[in-house]
Amino acid sequence: MNEFGINLGFASKRWPQPEEWAAVVREQLELDLVQFSFDLLDPWWPEHRRLAARAKAAADEHGIRVHSAQVGLAKYTYNGLLHPDPDARAASVEWWRMAIDVAVELGCEAMGGPLGAITVPEAARPGVRERRYDELLETMARLAEHARQAGLEALLVEPTPLPREIPNSIEESQRLARDLAQRCAMPVRYVIDVGHALYRPLYGDESTLADWLGPLAPHIGVLHLQNTDFQSDSHWGWPDERGLLDVAAFGREVEDAGLGGVPVFLELFDAFELADDVVLRRAASSVEHCRAALAQA
Repeated sequence: MNEFGINLGFASKRWPQPEEWAAVVREQLELDLVQFSFDLLDPWWPEHRRLAARAKAAADEHGIRVHSAQVGLAKYTYNGLLHPDPDARAASVEWWRMAIDVAVELGCEAMGGPLGAITVPEAARPGVRERRYDELLETMARLAEHARQAGLEALLVEPTPLPREIPNSIEESQRLARDLAQRCAMPVRYVIDVGHALYRPLYGDESTLADWLGPLAPHIGVLHLQNTDFQSDSHWGWPDERGLLDVAAFGREVEDAGLGGVPVFLELFDAFELADDVVLRRAASSVEHCRAALAQA
């Protein structure tokens, strides 16, 4: 059975203090594994080392292992490593370098997330996407070397169901994995999110998770679990009358792909205006639902 934990994005703006989210995770959700979100600690902050040390101490005190660190929702809103302006791309590279350092301070083994987005005007210009792709390979090679020297075991890349992002398909993910393996000084692993992989408006009604897990299995380092209607990147929990994801079936597909050793993180994003007690109850019921279903897989 896969290790099961939660991405700390659910705690954003509600339980940002390490002692707070650690208590919620351990005492109310009864989990001992998390994926850190940089929505809780921006690597740009001048006091990031002290804050990271405080987060690690809280996790240790509560018996929680911080497996990896994810870029978070706030950082994802930027064009990131694919920004059209070279100065903005350089700033994003520096952000990633600092995020790698913070991840090490948190005790993580890996760090990463979505890489960025090409703009609408650039996507319409012939040759620009391929040029951005080549630049991205060189950028990831530099970041991998920094991550290796800093002490991480892997970088993480999350495919997304947006045509202007890289990678956004099974084929492009395969290509990127091959190209990065030739250039990077350490493993680069994929974060496969069920809400992304099963997004039917882009991939079609017949798409399955196995379509992704089969060819990408050697390169997968993390799995993200969320409830979805397959028409949106929903990040709902359980119960939810809109959600259609069968967690037990997810677990069987993961096992069939030989990925039983890959950690699974529940990733929930609720509206900021939703009542806090509702958010906490839904997180708890989602953890209970997923844990029971994965045990049956």
